[in-house]
Amino acid sequence: MLTIDHISMEFSSRPVLDDISFLINRKERIALVGKNGAGKTTLLRIIAGEYQPTAGRIARETDMTIGYLPQVMLFQDDRTLREEVMRVYQEMPEAQDEARFIAEMDRTIIGLGFERRDFERPCSEFSGGWRMRIELAKILLRRPDLLLLDEPTNHLDIESIQWLEDFLKTSPSAVLMVSHDRAFIDNVCNRTIEITLGRIYDYNVNYSRFVELRKERHEQQVRAYQNQQKMIADTEDFIERFRYKATKAVQVQSRIKQLEKLERLEVDLEDTSRLNLRFPPAPRSGDFPLIVEDLRKDFGSHNVFHDVTFSIRRGEKVAFVGKNGEGKSTLVKCIMGQLDYLGSLKIGHNVKIGYFAQNQAALLNENLTVFETIDYVAVGDIRTKIRDILGAFMFGGEASDKKVKVLSGGERSRLAMIRLLLEPCNLLILDEPTNHLDMQSKDVLKAALKDFDGTLICVSHDRDFLDGLVSKVYEFGGGRVREHLGGIYDFLREKRLSDLKELNRSTDGQSQRETPDEPSTAKLDYAAQKAAAAEKRKKEKQIAQTEEEIAALEAQQAEIEQQLAIPENQTPDLFQRYESVKHQIEQKMYEWELLNE
Repeated sequence: MLTIDHISMEFSSRPVLDDISFLINRKERIALVGKNGAGKTTLLRIIAGEYQPTAGRIARETDMTIGYLPQVMLFQDDRTLREEVMRVYQEMPEAQDEARFIAEMDRTIIGLGFERRDFERPCSEFSGGWRMRIELAKILLRRPDLLLLDEPTNHLDIESIQWLEDFLKTSPSAVLMVSHDRAFIDNVCNRTIEITLGRIYDYNVNYSRFVELRKERHEQQVRAYQNQQKMIADTEDFIERFRYKATKAVQVQSRIKQLEKLERLEVDLEDTSRLNLRFPPAPRSGDFPLIVEDLRKDFGSHNVFHDVTFSIRRGEKVAFVGKNGEGKSTLVKCIMGQLDYLGSLKIGHNVKIGYFAQNQAALLNENLTVFETIDYVAVGDIRTKIRDILGAFMFGGEASDKKVKVLSGGERSRLAMIRLLLEPCNLLILDEPTNHLDMQSKDVLKAALKDFDGTLICVSHDRDFLDGLVSKVYEFGGGRVREHLGGIYDFLREKRLSDLKELNRSTDGQSQRETPDEPSTAKLDYAAQKAAAAEKRKKEKQIAQTEEEIAALEAQQAEIEQQLAIPENQTPDLFQRYESVKHQIEQKMYEWELLNE
């Protein structure tokens, strides 16, 4: 179907891909794996036609179609969700049955996490993550011959990831995808292509079996590399010893030519399989580090959750799961004291919290290097392993000497995670800790968390990461938080039996009602449109009011900072006032984010 024929690619004279070739056959589902920066996204963009290779060519069958979902997209229209996705039908001359298309469209949109009330919302109202889901829905509905997916699960919750798995496994399209979600690619893909050092290694197996075979290949490569290095050293030693002996001149010249013609072996020698990263011993806390009773959180008229009651015992490891926007991060912010709430939330005796969220990266000292940032908090024997730890989290070699100020957002998040790993605490709260980690880094982090002797709360949609790590799952949805005993797959099996039946029942029933003879169900009636417009105006007014309040608070903060710049003004009362204003700004910013969502 598609042939990659001796492709090479360079950026600024730096080789990324080096003379690679392989075939993609119909209905194959291929995982494209490798470290960050190995060239995976570059290869997808070459196949999609966005990049022209430095050398080589792409050969496609006549009339072959490709659907490409990149990691980053630009959005600029004001059509409703339904109108935007319906454009796919208008672009497909072969699609004759509109009723059937609408039924499939509804199943796809709902499967990706949208609700029916979202269908008539303008696309401009959705956040970037939800817009990505809209684009994914359009690509899937076009049913191209080849799907190119670059990290398709990044903005999906667990239920939507499972739906996408099922869709891809039964799709007639061939699939080439990049993903760091091990469970996802293991369940979908039956072939694995690894990019490393510009070359590819092709395995007709799923990812788990590939890991075993790669380990064997790596051991063979290391032995061959070490043997060649010894041979080179011996040859160079011979040349040096006999360079000026006339009786050995012929042999010396022969050895010199031998080295010049030698094809030097390369191997990725960075191996963290034996890296044993451990948290510092957790100080002993009370029996219940966290007790929540009748907790409620509202933002204006919007209730996020209510009547939330649970307790977490010392040493328990639990997961917070649920669709985006159901309150997982909101509850975490309540625990951290960053948001006000109604009800009771008690932090236990002698609890020392270690917290990771995306904004943790902003707290790093920008003038330190990566190495200095970690060296500053590392104590004891762990200081001898700093370079190994940095390498495991993709800061190997020269990257450890970079200043924090030049790091990307993802790099800063990884660095904040490493720093957290080294600081003593007994309650770890991690909000999407794996978003910027490759599989190797996730393995190192997961092993450290399994050995952690404190209490863990983890917000994540990564099933493989949670599997074997947590023993209890708290499900967020519909304003409630429900407790499920057992691991993540126990929870998912229980949910799948109930939710998927209900999903099929609701979508099938709706599709039977939505036919061309009954267009009123496909559009909001006039009264509903008026109500929706009124609600939108109300939200816009609240957003403007919140922005004014934030501006006023920031002015107060700036005024206090000026006062604090004078040493004699640095009183406890002024510091307390400063922290209070800072806390109010954080809460208002969070309200502003929710209103925009």
